[in-house]
Amino acid sequence: MTHPVPPSPVHPDVSVPAVGTQLPELVLPITRTMIVATAIASRDYQDVHHDPALAQDRGSPDIFMNILTSNGLAERFVTNWAGPAARVKRVKIRLGAPNHPGDTMTMTGQVTGVRPETGTTVIEVAVRGDNRIGMHLSGTVEVVLRAHEETQ
Repeated sequence: MTHPVPPSPVHPDVSVPAVGTQLPELVLPITRTMIVATAIASRDYQDVHHDPALAQDRGSPDIFMNILTSNGLAERFVTNWAGPAARVKRVKIRLGAPNHPGDTMTMTGQVTGVRPETGTTVIEVAVRGDNRIGMHLSGTVEVVLRAHEETQ
């Protein structure tokens, strides 16, 4: 069943999705470089994110992705879909199976809420990221749709 997409009360060029709208799947290859670089970029110097031997000493088969990267990937998944008029309001995720080098994480999502707020529209999206082991992350991302700002 398809739902019509009404124009946004915020700006006529911004479409507001209907509850139930599925986001296009995003497939992300998880590389060693990605894990190390994003840990360093987020200033997370824990050895389990860059040193395979120490990660193994601590019971992991290899290094693994940090939560800040997982958070960022959930945000990116939703904002790439929502477009340039969207701003992140809240991210609430839980982690499950770790992402290791060589994994592929498939992100999926569905609009679970649409509500007006003073001159804006808030879109709530349920997100999930799965790898070969199972669920890596699940939760919600809320974005606010605002009018396009005029450039001068």
